[in-house]
Amino acid sequence: MTTITDDSRQLAAAIDALDYSRFRVLPDYIDANGHMNVGYYGVIFDTASDLPCAALDIGFPMISRHKLTIFTIESHLTFQREILEGRPLNFTFQMLDFDAKRMHFFMTMRDADSAEISATQEVMSMCIDMATRRSTSWPPDAMEKLTLLSAVHSTRPRPPEAGRVIGIRRKAGS
Repeated sequence: MTTITDDSRQLAAAIDALDYSRFRVLPDYIDANGHMNVGYYGVIFDTASDLPCAALDIGFPMISRHKLTIFTIESHLTFQREILEGRPLNFTFQMLDFDAKRMHFFMTMRDADSAEISATQEVMSMCIDMATRRSTSWPPDAMEKLTLLSAVHSTRPRPPEAGRVIGIRRKAGS
């Protein structure tokens, strides 16, 4: 485990304070059931994840400086409350783990007014070389920030939805 430093605390605080106020459920996102269509959850989570990724130098800054990007290689969504048109959204980001090429993170989508959890997303992302379209190691600047954030986030409770497996839970004798 990495030692928590002032730099790691500052980075974690900056990520915790990211402004997601532009995220709202748009009319086009509403389906025949009168709530946000399942497909738009992924779109909104993906767009919202751009903010912490940029703060970690693994988003658009990494593309322009190093010709590297991140690809999502696995994702798991949970839907906990329906979201209606016009609702403002807020997000939290927690890095669960990382290595030389991958980052495992978790995001929570909340109604910005009530703070109720609407959905969660668990993601495994990989650093990709844009020239070869193959995995590669994080550049040093990104690796430094991932290490700093991990020091703080590794002390936080693991979200209960992280690592969930899909299946029908049956009671004994059912």
